[in-house]
Amino acid sequence: MAAPDKATLARWRDDIRFQDTLLGQPLQFQTTWGIFSPEAIDDGSRLLLEHMDIPADADCLDIGCGYGPLGMTMARLAPQGQTLMVDKDFMAVEYANRNVELNRIPNARAMLSNGLQHIPRDARFDLIVSNLPAKASKEQHYLFLYDSLAHLKPGGRFYVVTINGLREFMARTMKEVFGNYDKLKQGKVYTVAVAEKV
Repeated sequence: MAAPDKATLARWRDDIRFQDTLLGQPLQFQTTWGIFSPEAIDDGSRLLLEHMDIPADADCLDIGCGYGPLGMTMARLAPQGQTLMVDKDFMAVEYANRNVELNRIPNARAMLSNGLQHIPRDARFDLIVSNLPAKASKEQHYLFLYDSLAHLKPGGRFYVVTINGLREFMARTMKEVFGNYDKLKQGKVYTVAVAEKV
């Protein structure tokens, strides 16, 4: 790749803007380089959304929200609930909140948190979702699962999409932590699964 000229560098510094429709919800996105999948909604997030049941009054949590596609879609489909989005990357949180404002979604917000570490202790959710990063450590995955169990309401569900290489680990650890596991979809690259707080 040849070195970029000044005009190209200037273009790269501008926000990336695109539109998409997720579960029938038209959404606009502003993103930037350095945030996961900045030019388009990634296939794992799409697959996850296609296999979720989102009640209209659900209180939702999106772990590792990026610029907000999962959380904003849930907030739109659950207008009687509140959706919290968290990410450990301050730029992701900034852009998620920008996109909430851009799309006029009054029942969603994003905040900085390392997993669930910084959310209020008494916060409880009907749905917790995550497009789990493949590069996270097993220790981090366990923390996500145990903390999610603690923050779910009884009967609440934890939905996750992972690369297929993590499928068996996730099945084993979700059964270990939640006592149950249901594989909803296995594609060529990603697997979607759910566990319930019983």
